[in-house]
Amino acid sequence: MNILSAIIVFENLHEVKRLFHWGPIIALTVIGVCSSMAILDSIIWYWPLDTTGGSINFIMLINWTVLILYNYFNAMFVGPGYIPLEWKPENQQDIMYLQFCRLCQGYKAPRSHHCRKCNRCVMKMDHHCPWINNCCGHLNHAYFTSFLLLAPLGCIHAALIFIMTMYTQLYDRISFGWSSVKIDMSAARHIHHPFMPFSIAAFAATLFALGLALGTTIAVGMLFFIQMKVILRNKTSVEAWIEEKAKDRIQYYQTGEDFIFPYDLGSRWENFKQVFTWSGTPIGDGNEWPVHEKCNQYTLTIEQLKQKHDKHQRSVEYRVVEDYNGACCPLGKGLNTFFRTPCTEEPRIKLTKGETIFATRGTKWWMYGDKVLNEEQADGKVFNMLYDQIQ
Repeated sequence: MNILSAIIVFENLHEVKRLFHWGPIIALTVIGVCSSMAILDSIIWYWPLDTTGGSINFIMLINWTVLILYNYFNAMFVGPGYIPLEWKPENQQDIMYLQFCRLCQGYKAPRSHHCRKCNRCVMKMDHHCPWINNCCGHLNHAYFTSFLLLAPLGCIHAALIFIMTMYTQLYDRISFGWSSVKIDMSAARHIHHPFMPFSIAAFAATLFALGLALGTTIAVGMLFFIQMKVILRNKTSVEAWIEEKAKDRIQYYQTGEDFIFPYDLGSRWENFKQVFTWSGTPIGDGNEWPVHEKCNQYTLTIEQLKQKHDKHQRSVEYRVVEDYNGACCPLGKGLNTFFRTPCTEEPRIKLTKGETIFATRGTKWWMYGDKVLNEEQADGKVFNMLYDQIQ
């Protein structure tokens, strides 16, 4: 029993460590600044105990904060759901339709993908979000999308409070003369709540919070529309990329195939219900999914295997001629390589002279590909190699 308790405590501490990352720190700071300033300004502008409108305004503001934090922490700590280590399908014959993950020592279930940040195969992986320091996937997709909706709505409400507070307070302090306009920030001519002074510092803080609120509304609002677009089609961002590559492959090789995305149920409402439910728990176990009538459980995984085979067919073998320590921005490899670092969080492959790599695509200074490890290929990593250094 003590051992079990220790394991649970260790897992809880590991999850709490997700907070100590630049993404959650920035996100929670923005939420804290906007919420606290909105509460203070609402007391100055629309004292909640004076009128019914003030009470409703204050309660709504508190509710926005609670709902935003509730969905944010659920998206972070509930997580996307992970495929069990060394997982295999019940029917052993289905193995031929699945990819094998060497890091998890198991097969990738349909719609799952390995996240190198989480170091696990994630159920219905959409993307790894640095703002929650976790993946967005099967179990937390609804929480994450709800957060993306609530955050802009809360920020819009806060922005209105900031604007009205600055307007009313400045209006009380501005005196209009025939030749000049004078602003006295020391005191208002009509003081509504003398115990909450609105000084120059308060004005600057309100203006700063207004900028944060408007910026968050635009940025997070755009992310919300992107997420809703893929949800209504019942696909993830990763699957949208797979579908695009499938069409390119069919067109390039003129195979005459008719690729149908298997998880689009034909109705936006039916697709919506696959993520959002009254219970909060998404439909499905993360391994099997409802599919289009012309498809089966392995339609997409078979397409992935075809794309992987095509990728290896197009790979070009190179021999490493110079050591590389795997640094994100290697200054020692030249300024062009340093300043043209790919904008991706994928790990760079550490290289040793004499190793073999397979490049699938690249730019003049960076390449994407695999390194041979014990006669096996490591998927999806990035390595740096100058073209004039490759033999």
